[in-house]
Amino acid sequence: MTAQGSDGILSQTQNTLDELNRILEQAGSGKAGLLQATVYLSNVKQKLEMDTIWIDWIGPEENWPQRACVGVDLDEGCLIEIVVTAKVI
Repeated sequence: MTAQGSDGILSQTQNTLDELNRILEQAGSGKAGLLQATVYLSNVKQKLEMDTIWIDWIGPEENWPQRACVGVDLDEGCLIEIVVTAKVI
């Protein structure tokens, strides 16, 4: 899931998580169904900023999946991509 074209890491993170939430619900899952997430950041130094949005979105600790954050080269203008594994709930 990516939100290319949005300005800044906060906006791209929020847009990406909104889209992820929509896809999870469409698949019969949700945040509580998340098992694992990999967050790809074009600048890993922006992890703390991204986390402010992620923590608010993911909610209570019981919803927290295993997560890894990795710095990678992404397409121009793309600051974040998120890949998840989830179960149907």
